[in-house]
Amino acid sequence: MIMRTVANKVLIMIVCVCNNVSDKAICQAVEQSGVRTFIQLQRVTTAATCCGKCSSCAKQVLHTAVERYEEQMMAELEGVAFA
Repeated sequence: MIMRTVANKVLIMIVCVCNNVSDKAICQAVEQSGVRTFIQLQRVTTAATCCGKCSSCAKQVLHTAVERYEEQMMAELEGVAFA
């Protein structure tokens, strides 16, 4: 999950104002629902399904969340031996 803090306060960015979808909700969709594509994101969170003006921002947040999650998973797998 991506958390932004300033002076010990968590800041959340609303990505889709029409459907009140935050960057945190997008990160949770990646981590908990396995979202990897924009269409999956729309189905799971309803982001960018109304006016569509947030599409580019939603795609950017999704891309970043997927990259960070996959990096985290790869780091956890380092040193694990598979039989």
